[in-house]
Amino acid sequence: MKITVFGGAGFLGSHVCDKLSGAGHEVTIFDIAPSRWLRPDQTMIVGNILDEDAVQAAVNGAQAVYNFAGIADIGEAGGRPVDTAKYNILGNVITLEACRKAGVKRFVFASSLYVYSKEGGFYRCSKQASELYIENYRQVYGLEYTILRYGSLYGPRADNRNAIYRFVREALEKGCIEYYGLPTALREYVHVEDAALCSVEVLEPQYANTNIILSGTQPMRVGDLLKMIAEMLGKPVEFSFMGDGKSGHYEITPYSFSPQVGKKMAPRLITDLGQGILHVIEEVHQELHPGMKTSMGYLIQDENK
Repeated sequence: MKITVFGGAGFLGSHVCDKLSGAGHEVTIFDIAPSRWLRPDQTMIVGNILDEDAVQAAVNGAQAVYNFAGIADIGEAGGRPVDTAKYNILGNVITLEACRKAGVKRFVFASSLYVYSKEGGFYRCSKQASELYIENYRQVYGLEYTILRYGSLYGPRADNRNAIYRFVREALEKGCIEYYGLPTALREYVHVEDAALCSVEVLEPQYANTNIILSGTQPMRVGDLLKMIAEMLGKPVEFSFMGDGKSGHYEITPYSFSPQVGKKMAPRLITDLGQGILHVIEEVHQELHPGMKTSMGYLIQDENK
């Protein structure tokens, strides 16, 4: 199947592109900057999702389109409400319209558990609005869709906008972790590769016109997660919780708003949370100490660097 992925150079999008290519699909990535993880069997288009002509050209001939583009960080969205509306809402509508004109068979959209919540600020608003546009394109034009409401993702290729990555980096660099919330906040962390596998599986016919929840199966309080990271590092780490209620994040559950009900989906095999965090620690340590390399489970100094 020929598939175009908007935002395919990002954290989640790049993993989904890898899984799509691994499944034998012909993948075109459309993003604002070249992908650092582009495979030889993938095509890269550098462009802006607000450019209607560029979006249409990228969609033409595709059987399925994924949209991971836009502002995906709650804090960033809070400081850029106009840009959030442009890239998350208008950009999504431009993509939907291009899909309609090109006769695309399935539109897959990266939403969030925050659509259920009163928290999440402008980010949540943009996802709710986008979901409504997608559902109406189905009603008016017959464009089939699958909405994926992701939980708390973590894993390789993340940056400081990702919570677990930031926790690990702060612990390694500063010996302390700051969290804008309460230690009792509950999260269901899901490894990005597990989420990516499910994101490919939803192309099956039974997932047409459905809303799927993709979150973890191991609920954990943030305070316990930070203790786990400290134990894995084997050194004292200070924790600072700033529970001022202004972070935009929910504490125990995102559920308060009631959009169209979604069904929860989980991969058949999952990445253990502890193992997944250990891999993040290894990745961040390598970033901070490029002169070190892994050999038979040990970190050694690379004499060539």
